[in-house]
Amino acid sequence: MSTAAQSGLGDSVAPQPASTPEDLRAAIAQLAPDALPTFDAERSAALQQAREQVSAAPMRRFVGQWAVYVALERHPERAAALRSLETRAAATENLEEARAIASKIGRILDMACAEAGIERAEGV
Repeated sequence: MSTAAQSGLGDSVAPQPASTPEDLRAAIAQLAPDALPTFDAERSAALQQAREQVSAAPMRRFVGQWAVYVALERHPERAAALRSLETRAAATENLEEARAIASKIGRILDMACAEAGIERAEGV
């Protein structure tokens, strides 16, 4: 995908980076620099857990989570829509509205997961 690719919502997007900590960090530095301290802290924690558990699973979870975050942030309009929906979901007391909002959030997350190369489990 080129940097001039369109998301379907009218916003120009950067390409999805490779799912490596270094490439994701570089993308976050461009897309959401305020998130870098959180990224760095979570990376450090994931590395420590991986060492303690002698397992790559903590780093896989970390990379997957941040790959989806980058996929969301690459589309500013979609990211803003997600934040708005999350705010509405927290405030609504109407069950039908909550279900509709949850469905919209799920579709946005499905798109981001697909772009990040992450498979979502059924029913999640």
